[in-house]
Amino acid sequence: MQLSKKGNNPVLAVGYFFRGLRLLTNPQLRAFLIIPVLINLVLYSVVLALGYFYVSDLIDQFIPDWLQWLNWILWPLFFISFFIAGFFSFTVLANLIAAPFYGKLAAKTLSIITGEAGAGEEQPLAKVMVAELKRIGYLVVRALPLLLLFIIPGINVIAPFLWALFGAWGMALEYMAYPLENEGMLFTEQKQLAKSIRLGALGFGGITMAGLTLPLLNIVVAPAAVIGATIYLHEVKQD
Repeated sequence: MQLSKKGNNPVLAVGYFFRGLRLLTNPQLRAFLIIPVLINLVLYSVVLALGYFYVSDLIDQFIPDWLQWLNWILWPLFFISFFIAGFFSFTVLANLIAAPFYGKLAAKTLSIITGEAGAGEEQPLAKVMVAELKRIGYLVVRALPLLLLFIIPGINVIAPFLWALFGAWGMALEYMAYPLENEGMLFTEQKQLAKSIRLGALGFGGITMAGLTLPLLNIVVAPAAVIGATIYLHEVKQD
């Protein structure tokens, strides 16, 4: 499978996310959305509660005394970073639980946009879960060193920006995986394909990550990203 150069356009990629949001209202997808939305509702309610009680205290601990004069800049940056990190973690967990349903959603989306019944074929549950665990392992191994940057004085100032880039890449890999798995592509192949449209993937993952940090909207962002990624990959695919 190869993707055309237009897939590397981040503006175009962002547009596919919003197309995914619009397609959420399609009656044919309703049955595929109920369980993922309920999963997200429960998990994001938990992270919001935890964030409300604990995040501000953690942030204060990570700002050294000699940078206190920069609190007016650093506090918002750290708050946003920990907020994103928390949602990133819970998103990975939510996607692990909802993975089988997202595969079905991607397959149904492809059938709708192509007008062909059975255009997308979801994979067996065991294969889906193994693929999801491999993705999680890949993300965790890279997330831990980035998180350590938050506790290194001086370097922790740029940590939020590095985390944002990593988060965008992780979200792109996560949501592009479902339509690609339905194409029979393994995780290694998925990474290589995403790298071929790196800027577009970062644009798509970035807007998805931003949406996941917005209370209430984040409940439907993941399904919208699955739908948007399916449309994205289908339209930039080269025959």
